[in-house]
Amino acid sequence: MEYGKVYLVPTPIGNLKDITLRALEVLENVDEIAAEDTRQSLKLLNHFNIKKPLFSYHQHNEQGKSDDIINKLMEGKNIAIVTDAGTPGISDPGSVVVKKCIENNIAFEVLPGATAITTALVYSGLDTTKFIFRGFIPRETKERKKLTEEIKDKKETLIFYESPHRLIESLNYLKESLGNRNIAVCRELTKLHEDIYRGSIEEAYNWFLENKPRGEFVLVIAGKSESEFKAEKEQELSGITIEQHLINLINEGMDKKEAIKIVAKEREIPKKEVYKISINI
Repeated sequence: MEYGKVYLVPTPIGNLKDITLRALEVLENVDEIAAEDTRQSLKLLNHFNIKKPLFSYHQHNEQGKSDDIINKLMEGKNIAIVTDAGTPGISDPGSVVVKKCIENNIAFEVLPGATAITTALVYSGLDTTKFIFRGFIPRETKERKKLTEEIKDKKETLIFYESPHRLIESLNYLKESLGNRNIAVCRELTKLHEDIYRGSIEEAYNWFLENKPRGEFVLVIAGKSESEFKAEKEQELSGITIEQHLINLINEGMDKKEAIKIVAKEREIPKKEVYKISINI
């Protein structure tokens, strides 16, 4: 028997008109639909008058249900995977089935479609050439400290999802861990009350203290700038002499010639000046 195929079908993140013609065609032609929330997906299907069997597939049953999906595919059934909104597999169920399809040499298709990440990124007005998406900000202090170490020196634009009841706390965390960078707080994207707040993290924090957060949010934060790197380096170097700077680099395994070059570059002084000091080292 020929295997069926699984389709990862993006659904609108708000405005139902954002569904693609191809997505509708797939949903109309598959045998069954695996939905993150069957009640939510039923509203979408009813809107487009699509009648298909639905079964639940979410983060709490993903491991077990993914095996069921693989079995259905091996029986020749075609299955669509949808989430509440956006693209399956991006901070939502779907990636486990993809891995198992690859392991079992079963065909699958990923349809392009709505995603809050790129919509918010373009809305932000920040650098779109390079960015990092990290899903939701962790709740636990230990995990937040780990996240801070991973992202604080990134030059790329940073993107996070956030819920209304945690927004103010998360803005405070971002200011403390990243400094007062520029941010775009994107609310209810593509929906009736879509709104984009642009400003510094501190300004956004104060704004949402005064205006109660409602709806779902995407946070887009500027990466670390060259001026921030330079200011930190200047502060670091102001506490040590040129001689100690050289010794530190040599102790790290750098030869003296290279160390002289690095010290001169970082301190923006002539190599001859550094060389004179290095003679006694």
